[in-house]
Amino acid sequence: MSRAFVKEDAGWGDPGRRYSLPARNDPGYDEAAAEALLEAARAGDTGSAESATGYYWGEKQLRPFVERILARAEREGDERLAQLAARFLR
Repeated sequence: MSRAFVKEDAGWGDPGRRYSLPARNDPGYDEAAAEALLEAARAGDTGSAESATGYYWGEKQLRPFVERILARAEREGDERLAQLAARFLR
């Protein structure tokens, strides 16, 4: 492979990206984590959200929140967010 296509110092996600998350023990943390994962996916940077939240893409514990986000996205006509939420739920 050409060195032009290899990023040798590639890390996991954008370390400069910040997420507005409540404390880990906050009852709203999982919902905020679901939002962060989907918004990061929209930006093409799921890795930074996974690192920030401690959850991986498709985490079963976040399903109820992603289902609500999917319903909201469909209601509001946000096709991209609906697509990402549906992909998360697969």
